[in-house]
Amino acid sequence: MFLNGIGTAAPSQRYTQLEGWDVVRQTEAFSKLRSRSQAILRKVLLGVNGVEARHLALDSLAEAFALDPDTLHARFARNAPDLATEAARRALAEARLETRSVDALLVATCTGYLCPGLTSYVAERLGLRSDVNALDLVGLGCGAALPSLQTAEVFLRSGHAQNVLVVCVEVCSAAMFLDDDPGVLISACLFGDGAAAVVASASPAPHRRSIGWKRMVSRLSPENRERLRFETRGGMLRNVLTLEVPDVAAIYAGEVFDSLLQDLGMAPQDVREWILHAGGRDVLTALQRRLGLADQDLRHSAGVLREFGNLSSASVLFALASALDEGAPGGRWWMTSFGAGFSCHGALIEVG
Repeated sequence: MFLNGIGTAAPSQRYTQLEGWDVVRQTEAFSKLRSRSQAILRKVLLGVNGVEARHLALDSLAEAFALDPDTLHARFARNAPDLATEAARRALAEARLETRSVDALLVATCTGYLCPGLTSYVAERLGLRSDVNALDLVGLGCGAALPSLQTAEVFLRSGHAQNVLVVCVEVCSAAMFLDDDPGVLISACLFGDGAAAVVASASPAPHRRSIGWKRMVSRLSPENRERLRFETRGGMLRNVLTLEVPDVAAIYAGEVFDSLLQDLGMAPQDVREWILHAGGRDVLTALQRRLGLADQDLRHSAGVLREFGNLSSASVLFALASALDEGAPGGRWWMTSFGAGFSCHGALIEVG
């Protein structure tokens, strides 16, 4: 499998963390929080935590705190198809692939629910063939990008498709919640909106750098499910995010990486670039420590976190796009994503 086109999209509305603090402290929701919770919001939004701004599908930041199920669902239903389609069009353009050549469409999200799923809307807007294989992937959380690409690889290897369009789209502002739980408060300050798409094909595109999908390894840890997950409360999604997440992510990312090294007879120094899910500053620090990385190795993921916040499933593909835009040297690149489950995934790609 070859990744022949990558496209990203984010709302044009960009809000700094300082702007977020100026707005949230004036809201009714803020006034109902305990003083300790208010202090946490202030510390996270005004402190040095790796996030400078986020792109949110909001005309004003005050909209973020209109916390009722109908408003949040409408926000997802309105913006998820738009962002997904925009990213998909950019990926198709980069791959120089016409829509009639798309044999399968996979769309992953965890921040909202539609029936029919997002594939119905994206296929319609792109004008895909009526016989396209359309598959909506839900519940994979922040880790969805790599298993979605692995599913595309199955389509291609089976001969049921020559070109698969994979989209990860998250409207995290549609999963906003605010209460006195520290994990909920941190989530409100961390996540942004965006989408990323990949054209995965059976053969490489002759006009661009070759990006070959080599191997993927996963770990599923249900015993850690309660450390990171969505729950539904009052008809709204509420993020369960515990303090142990950075360490758990690093442990399993290390296991996945070590497993692949052993299988392929590789050494860590054989990896030229590191494409990591930008889950947060503490997550990147834990990954850096476990994988023995230099600050320079984190630049793509840290750059995504700084400008967009945590984009959930789209984050790792934004980091991949950043590395390619930079013209990073070819060779073996390591990608890792993780999220609710607890699930962790690692993939080796070969970049020409």
